[in-house]
Amino acid sequence: MKQYAMVIDLDRCVGCHACSIACRAEWQIPVKEGFRRNWVRRLGPAKTSKGLSYTFYPGLCNHCDRPACVDACPADPVTTTFKDAKTGKTVTMEVAATWKDPFNGTVQIDKPRCLGCGACADACPYGARYVNPDLADDDSEGKADKCTFCMPRVGEGLQPACVQTCIADARIFGLRDDPKSEVAAYLKKGAKRLESKNVQIGPNVYYSGSKKDLELLDKLETPQEMPEANARRTMLAQMMKPALGKMAQLGVAGIAATALVQAKKQKE
Repeated sequence: MKQYAMVIDLDRCVGCHACSIACRAEWQIPVKEGFRRNWVRRLGPAKTSKGLSYTFYPGLCNHCDRPACVDACPADPVTTTFKDAKTGKTVTMEVAATWKDPFNGTVQIDKPRCLGCGACADACPYGARYVNPDLADDDSEGKADKCTFCMPRVGEGLQPACVQTCIADARIFGLRDDPKSEVAAYLKKGAKRLESKNVQIGPNVYYSGSKKDLELLDKLETPQEMPEANARRTMLAQMMKPALGKMAQLGVAGIAATALVQAKKQKE
């Protein structure tokens, strides 16, 4: 399987937030606390074993090799066929409302089928997901959202919005497994993943920079434990699925009954 990945060069990043603003504008992310597909956090100044560090943490969904969010999704799986646009090859597999694409390695969300329970957001050790309650419908309490590596743009031959907008060219995007890609070149030079002893799910966002900045980033931002998906959220989501469907049916029935009563009153 091919795997898209991103490298963030901390030596180039100036912390201007152009990437996160471009993402918000491109995908119409609500301007609310906690609603974001990517972010930039300032780190330091702080002492490290390599000297004083002052850097930034640009974060986003890592499109992991073994994404915890996929296993946590309680939506009923459906049989889905994926097709490689370049080769025409197809793969059929069972997927819930979030899955890892078999051809490009990105992790995606099926919004219409999302229950909005937040189990996937709870399961992500990087805090890369949120649930937007403003998108609630008859079948959900909202919709989960996160970075998609801008696959609609990439499909048209464009770069992700954050990559295109970065004024310092600090974001490098491409195929991890292509030896000719700039991403592969950075990996050969030692670009690092944010992984710890207990969190090793293969994130595909890598960081490059000075030893002191990478040390501070690792110390402050690498997750140390895998979170457990909130069991109560998952249970409620499973219970809500039939209830939400019944509520929708009752809503239609209620409207029909009201119309009949009003029509009868008019005749009388």
